[in-house]
Amino acid sequence: MSPQKKVTPQSFICMKEKQEKITVLTAYDYMMAKAFDYSGIDALLVGDSMGMVIYGRNSTLKVTLDDIIRHTSAVARGSEHAMVIADMPFMSFATPEIALLNAGKILQEGDADAVKIEGGHERVATVKLLTSNGIPVMGHIGLTPQYYHQLGGYKLQGKTAKAAEKLLEDAILLEEAGTFSIVLEMVPWQIAREISQHLHIPTIGIGAGSGCDGQVLVAQDMLGFSNSKKFKFVKQYANIWKTMVDAAEAYIHDVKTLSFPTTDNSFNISETEYSEFLHLISQDLKILSRKKNKNEKSTKSDSSSIGKIYGN
Repeated sequence: MSPQKKVTPQSFICMKEKQEKITVLTAYDYMMAKAFDYSGIDALLVGDSMGMVIYGRNSTLKVTLDDIIRHTSAVARGSEHAMVIADMPFMSFATPEIALLNAGKILQEGDADAVKIEGGHERVATVKLLTSNGIPVMGHIGLTPQYYHQLGGYKLQGKTAKAAEKLLEDAILLEEAGTFSIVLEMVPWQIAREISQHLHIPTIGIGAGSGCDGQVLVAQDMLGFSNSKKFKFVKQYANIWKTMVDAAEAYIHDVKTLSFPTTDNSFNISETEYSEFLHLISQDLKILSRKKNKNEKSTKSDSSSIGKIYGN
């Protein structure tokens, strides 16, 4: 499938109105973005999850603004159809003014179409400032990985009536502030469904059930890039880990048994040129041999002179 029309924030809202489900996957490089874009995915999220799946860290907190910009620009080059949304990393939106400066860089230098910001009511002023300056914003509530320490780990959110009520309030406030969609992460499906029904903008679920207006998954989880245990909400559509291991083992075997490379994998020179090459190096070797013999005689002569000086 090779889609044509570019997806925009307005497209998301139209899709909700038409009750058309929205599809989002993370992407962090050009080739993955190109493949997903070709598949017809609606949006690509350059998530700060790269801290874990790309850089092998145990949280998202060490991902920098430069990391996000670098990876976003690569994803943007690979995407013609999908909207490219970039996470604003930890501490890059501590105040509305700081957020405006950094979000502007993400759009200008990273070629993002929109940014995503974690947090609820405390981000209202930030969302208003960004959207009033032409920067589309996706919200993110529920489990917010940048609040990892404050939340005490990666835990289900909105488990009580009061906590669920607060999530709904945050979602409404973010919609009123100007977000074009909101990610709901690790929220009971009943609560996510209710929130989705109360909003005019779409919700994008991850571990929040089918009642959301769309879904997002981390690409490496969906593709099975690792043999580690998966989150409950992940559905694995491929086993790239096994493919990579099998391919590497086959490559190692072929190299060690001289099965690769073959002449089919090698470049050729004409017999005439090869014969000329052998002739040339044979002459070169003769010259080198004469020089070597001359140097050896010179060294012996020098040694003899030194011996005479020291009375040897």
